[in-house]
Amino acid sequence: MTVDQLAADPVTAAVRLLGATLTTGPVTVRIVEVEAYGSDPAGPWPDPAAHSYPGPTSRNQVMFGPPGRLYVYLSYGIHRCVNVVCGPPGAAAAVLLRAGEVIAGADLVRDRRPAARQPADFARGPGNLGRALGITLDDYGVDLLSARSPIRLQLAAPMRAERGPRVGVSVAADRPWRLWLPGSAAVSGYRRSPRAPAVGVAE
Repeated sequence: MTVDQLAADPVTAAVRLLGATLTTGPVTVRIVEVEAYGSDPAGPWPDPAAHSYPGPTSRNQVMFGPPGRLYVYLSYGIHRCVNVVCGPPGAAAAVLLRAGEVIAGADLVRDRRPAARQPADFARGPGNLGRALGITLDDYGVDLLSARSPIRLQLAAPMRAERGPRVGVSVAADRPWRLWLPGSAAVSGYRRSPRAPAVGVAE
C-alpha cells in the first residue's frame, strides 16, 4: 500500500478505508464504519464540522498531512477517537474510524471492554474502537503505513458501501459523509445531534 492511495478527497479515502484492517500488537480490527472530515476554508473541501476548520493548531496539525498518519484525540475527555489522515500534504482531511469487527486478539479486547455484551459491541463506536485497539494520545502522528510502525493499516479490495449523514455533528449535519458496510453487526446506530438544524433546513 502506498501513500498515494490515501492522497484523495476525504470521501474517496473513506471508501478505501472500509474493510481495511488496523493492527496494534495482537489485536486486529476490520473497519466497517467511517466518517469523512474535510478542510479549513482555504482548503479544497471546507468543512465546518472538521477539527481542521479553524486552520492549523497544535491539536490538529497532523490533519494537514502527509496522508497515512494517525490523528487521535479525546472526545468528552475520555474517548480516544482514531482518525486516518488523507488528502495531499497541506490540504487538511481525515477519516474518523467509527466502528470495526475484532478479527484477532479478542481475549485482550474482552479485558479492555468488559462492559461489551457481545463481540459485535467490542469496537462499535469510535471511543470503543480506540479502547479495543489500546490506542492512546501518545500514538498521535504515527505513520500507519510504515512496516516498523506499532500501529499498521492494511487496505482491502474496494467494497460496496452505504452512505448517510454524520453522527452527532451540529453543523454540516446533512452531508452524506458517513459510510458503512451493510450487513455488519458492528455498525453503530445513527444519532442526530440535538443542536443540528432540522433535516432539510439550510445551514
